[in-house]
Amino acid sequence: MTIDISQFYQVFFDEAEELLAEMERLLLAVDVAAPDPEDLNAIFRTAHSVKGGASTFGLSDMSEVTHVLESLLDRIRKGEMALTSNHVDAFLAAKDSLKMQLDGHRHGAAVDQEAVANVRMVLHDLAEGLVPHAPVVAPSYLTAEAKVHQPTEGAHRYKIELPPVEQRDISALVDELGLMGRAKVTPLEGGRSAIIITTHESLDDIIAICSFVLNPEDLKIFEAPALTPEQRAIEAAERKRIEDQQGYGFFDADDEGAAAASGGDELSDDERGYGFFQPIEQIRAAAGITGEPKPAAAPKGPEPLELSETASELALEKKAAAKKDPHAESSSIRVSVEKVDQLINLIGELVITNAMLEQRSGGLDPMTHERLLNSISQLGRNTRELQEAVMSIRMMPMDFVFSRFPRMVRDLASKLGKKVDFITNGAATELDKGLIERIVDPLTHLVRNSIDHGIEMPAARVASGKSEAGRLFLSAGHQGGNIVIEVSDDGAGLNRERILAKASQNGLSVSENMSDEEVWQLIFAPGFSTAEQVTDVSGRGVGMDVVKRNIASMGGSVDIRSARGFGTTISISLPLTLAILDGMSIRSGEEVYILPLSFVVESLQPALADIREIAGRGRVLKVRGEYLPLIPLYQMFEIQPRITDPSEGIVVILETEGKKAALFVDELVGQQQVVVKNLEANYRKVAGISGATILGDGGVALILDVAALVRSSRQLLGDTVVS
Repeated sequence: MTIDISQFYQVFFDEAEELLAEMERLLLAVDVAAPDPEDLNAIFRTAHSVKGGASTFGLSDMSEVTHVLESLLDRIRKGEMALTSNHVDAFLAAKDSLKMQLDGHRHGAAVDQEAVANVRMVLHDLAEGLVPHAPVVAPSYLTAEAKVHQPTEGAHRYKIELPPVEQRDISALVDELGLMGRAKVTPLEGGRSAIIITTHESLDDIIAICSFVLNPEDLKIFEAPALTPEQRAIEAAERKRIEDQQGYGFFDADDEGAAAASGGDELSDDERGYGFFQPIEQIRAAAGITGEPKPAAAPKGPEPLELSETASELALEKKAAAKKDPHAESSSIRVSVEKVDQLINLIGELVITNAMLEQRSGGLDPMTHERLLNSISQLGRNTRELQEAVMSIRMMPMDFVFSRFPRMVRDLASKLGKKVDFITNGAATELDKGLIERIVDPLTHLVRNSIDHGIEMPAARVASGKSEAGRLFLSAGHQGGNIVIEVSDDGAGLNRERILAKASQNGLSVSENMSDEEVWQLIFAPGFSTAEQVTDVSGRGVGMDVVKRNIASMGGSVDIRSARGFGTTISISLPLTLAILDGMSIRSGEEVYILPLSFVVESLQPALADIREIAGRGRVLKVRGEYLPLIPLYQMFEIQPRITDPSEGIVVILETEGKKAALFVDELVGQQQVVVKNLEANYRKVAGISGATILGDGGVALILDVAALVRSSRQLLGDTVVS
């Protein structure tokens, strides 16, 4: 009997990804000054779980990183070491490395082994207390940048990972390397060891020494960033003074030195530096370099992320809820997306079959076939409930999206030198999984824009009477049959004059009489950017047009509200799901089309006097004092109509992206729920059509792309308004 182990790998990959996401969330929320022991324990548990799973499946690269990470976390949670911002930065870097390794095993993605090795070195140094807190004089190994080669006269630190060897060989190697500097042994996972050496000698010399004991090809050697020039100068001067006094250990010291030596017989060889060097700690202490933190010193850089009271209260509530029933078992199971999609497709077919039954039974005598009609009606209700229940399986909370942003806000605000309070609301609001995955990129761009362009620098905010820290809000909530997602900031707001000037420069048609709403929409033009300089964050004019296009492809719309000096709010409205929608059936000629009900405002039969002709541009319809472009559906799709006079047919008022239009059709057939089928995947893309569905009689009806129809009518009329 053979077991398919790949299924267990998939479970581990899914769980590891969730654990790493949870680790990042906890690290971003932890209070460095006064960490909650429960938070520290939770972070430790995530690392421990990832390590256990990685070890089980033989993923040694991940288990080695988590082993060092776990050891450091264990010391912190036991109170043996105080948590610092350096620790949090290192833990986040470790999380990124583990995610990179996980993607490497899962998808075959490239893994930057040098970056992983640097993270391991940083974690090990922190665990050993080798990274002091005083940034002016102490070397910092917490760098995410590419390794910069330092001048050769500076001190180097190497970590040499050894293969499994006997202890006497390790001791012999330490003795030899100790003659070149300060060397010490540290254990690794799997019974192996590593030697950390601080020396001024070259790497070739170190390898030459090691080759006497081991095969150089079996060694893994990593280099940490070197000391700064100031540190090298202080250390070199102090080392020279001590070496001159001790005669390098080969010559007899003077009387004073001998007296001092006679009183130090208890010192070990390592502490004496083997007669060549004193330990680094003694050299730096004698030179007045201290690694002790200064409690009263304030952090020099801005703290990029501050937790709001609302977030803190929410965190406390979650902890309290978790503590109520710590032994409660999980009531969820893992099901592949393919199985859920298959179930949804079957439900869609059931909805179509039910519509067929209702249509076939429509002509039956209610008295004669009362029981049959009641059964069909009951089947319809059950089908609707079943469909809603199955659709809810694909619904995911917006927290799946929101949880990605605290880290990004923290890093970007720190990079730009800004302070940002990031506040979320409505994270429990649910949206279809397909839309969740597609909304991430547009939201990422909007959040980056708010931090880069919207929120001002701390000094500018204080000068304008605001708090140093800007506030960035990300919220989600239901509104009718849609979900509305808003990205808001209390920054400088949009600059109307600057946008108009840039639009005119880009050749766009603008005027001073444009409303604010129309001006704001200009930023969605391709290549539009008011940034004075291009950075790696923004300024290239690429993004906002893509944001709007992506939202429109999901059947959504984007709206902007802004006030100069008070901030900007960008609202995204999306349907809850793309699989099934409520639609209005309309007929034009012999064809039946489906209008998504979310775009329908009203339907009416117009009076002849309300219809005006615009020479060469078509007709408009006057509705309560507002003139709307009239779209004859039969002309759009070249259909043979039964009615050509709008006053004899029906007009449906549509609204999308803040624009209205009147759609002229022959008649309204009814309202029904339809299953959306992808027309592009099964046939090809058709202008003005967003999809297709199967009607109760088995025929196919096309679903109209309302946004495309309204845009085409506006372009035809040139947005002309008749008064």
